[in-house]
Amino acid sequence: MFEITSVRFPLRTLSVAAALALSLGCAQAQKGETVKLAYIDALSGLMGPVGQNQVKTFQFLVEKFNKSNPAGVKFELVTFDNKLSPAETLNLLKAATDQGIRYVMQGNGSSVALALSDAVSKHNERNPGKEVVYLNYSAVDPDLTNSKCSYWHFRFDADTSMKMEALTTFMKDQADVKKVYLLNQNYAHGHQVAKYAKEMLARKRPDIQIVGEDLHPLAQVRDFAPYVAKIKASGADSVITGNWGSDLALLVKAANEAGYNGKFFTYYTGVTGTPTALGQGGAGRVFQVAYSHYNMGGEIQKLADEFNAKLGDDMYTLSADHILRMLSQAMANAKSTDPVKVAAALEGLSVKGFNGEVTMRKTDHQLQQALFIAVWQKADAKYPYSPEKTGMTLAPVKQFESYVSSTPTSCQMKRPG
Repeated sequence: MFEITSVRFPLRTLSVAAALALSLGCAQAQKGETVKLAYIDALSGLMGPVGQNQVKTFQFLVEKFNKSNPAGVKFELVTFDNKLSPAETLNLLKAATDQGIRYVMQGNGSSVALALSDAVSKHNERNPGKEVVYLNYSAVDPDLTNSKCSYWHFRFDADTSMKMEALTTFMKDQADVKKVYLLNQNYAHGHQVAKYAKEMLARKRPDIQIVGEDLHPLAQVRDFAPYVAKIKASGADSVITGNWGSDLALLVKAANEAGYNGKFFTYYTGVTGTPTALGQGGAGRVFQVAYSHYNMGGEIQKLADEFNAKLGDDMYTLSADHILRMLSQAMANAKSTDPVKVAAALEGLSVKGFNGEVTMRKTDHQLQQALFIAVWQKADAKYPYSPEKTGMTLAPVKQFESYVSSTPTSCQMKRPG
């Protein structure tokens, strides 16, 4: 760290000065440093509203963390619109690294995430000394932390299998669930939702029938009426869907218009557009599994209320809080903002999060955290937060601690060196 440029001082003086500098300055060598974070996700098209909301969430939380964080760094968000395209994402990754950005964030679309994770790994192999860390806030394909795991990828959401473990554990006690229809987006995440739903229901409730299954194009369907007609014709009393964004909002809108009264077991009811599509309908019939809900309480609730009052929008991508919290703690522990040192410090790191203690599992870089089942119902004194001013809310009905929803990993991680 220290370079001797003169021999005019006695060696002992230099040694004392160096020791003093190490003891006083090196512990927070990164304090005041600006750390750029590249946000690479869809900011236009049908899924654009989700990305726009998430950008606002990151910007809002960056402002909060810049006032105080363990490392004393300043975060700067740089946004890129990938139009939900894996190919465009790889171009934007190069644009980000050309700007010297060493931390990239993405979450919408596991097909994009898989391409990005692979590209980051290859970039790091080719460019020692310029490594990049990929912080995944919501792409949930289990392959990302199993067969295609990467040392440089860290996931802060719970993966599809973890959420389905919690969801089916809840569903097995719902005696009125007897016939299930699987409707999902035709890409990695949708395939995994269907796969794990069938496997886990067969194990926990073998009496439940899968009466239909469909996969539809991602972010292309504008009218789900034909799919809802098939659901009704099948006699399904429940639908399991991993749909998100416009694909879920338009699905529930079509179901409401067609008078379908079955239950929906979802991953993303709280995401932009879906609360409005549900409106006053669906009370007691629409469930969400997630690492959070709209009525978490505590400090994160105060932040969500402030976000809503300030920006007129709802803050639901709370993994952004965990990313900034754990990243700054890892930088403090590593006494550096160097991605190589920070990645090593993130492994196995535990912090107190908004949903309890969370741990970045070292074996596969999958965050271990509590999950919640919440139901769509009227907002009330106990659960007052109303997304999109619908008068409704997502109220928690079941909490699963991390050890319940945790699933094993097959990751054989290749670590640097």
